Amino acid sequence: MTTATIAQAGNGTGLEAVAISPQIGARVLNGKAQLLSGELAGEIRDLLEQRGVLVFPEIHFSDQEQVAFTKTLGTFLPEMEGQEIYSITLDQAINPRSEYLKGSLYWHIDGTMNKLPIGAAILSSKVLPTWGGNTEFCNTYAAWDSLPEAEKEQLESLRVMHSAWTSLLYYEPEPSVAKLDEMMRLGEVELPLVWKHRSGRKSLVLGCTAHHVIGMSATQSTRLLVRLREWATRPEFVYSHEWSVGDAVMWDNTGTMHRAMPYDPDCGRLLHRTKTAGEEPIA
Repeated sequence: MTTATIAQAGNGTGLEAVAISPQIGARVLNGKAQLLSGELAGEIRDLLEQRGVLVFPEIHFSDQEQVAFTKTLGTFLPEMEGQEIYSITLDQAINPRSEYLKGSLYWHIDGTMNKLPIGAAILSSKVLPTWGGNTEFCNTYAAWDSLPEAEKEQLESLRVMHSAWTSLLYYEPEPSVAKLDEMMRLGEVELPLVWKHRSGRKSLVLGCTAHHVIGMSATQSTRLLVRLREWATRPEFVYSHEWSVGDAVMWDNTGTMHRAMPYDPDCGRLLHRTKTAGEEPIA
């Protein structure tokens, strides 16, 4: 871990942050009042795009404060049923659709099936797991940048079919036809393997929704997608967050993948999520 200062009050910025590692992550040290004021929003957005993941240690946002903070960073995106906070837990008494969260144990990008994927997302820890349960992030900008130039040329034109039902087979490899049909009704979408962002930067589009590379045999396609996932999740591109109650972690969903590490499904682990709307399609 590095503690290099990357933003510090008094040096032309009000944002105080230290890098977590050379390729991903930063800890933001500003207090809650300053974060909620919105005065740091532009700097936070810029730092998030650079670092992929921002950690706000034991900031202890209430739900109302987390929503307010999220709204300073972009267009707030409610959940499908209109709620502002999404409870990430396997406790069905809290989240009746928690079965779907089993897919979160595998590397993914949120909203690949949407016209505009989620922009940024924030998790706040409310109840810790009894064991395990870290959330891991990988920087798909840095993973792309580090590929050999010859390989980049081969990959840039490739397109990949994504679907929600593909992720189902990760955690339930022998689903019922009814379950499979339910997931298949969500459709599928063809996406570029390399996201050419409006900023000029590029990132890899991978994860457990990726089914096959268009125009490749099943063997070639699977080997390529697995190899690139293995590359993008090398230790130098990954940050694993061990939760403390009150931590908030924000990630750039357009330039990272994430996953939850295994944990006791009956432990009551609980995170509250808010998010901003995406600003550009995967193209």
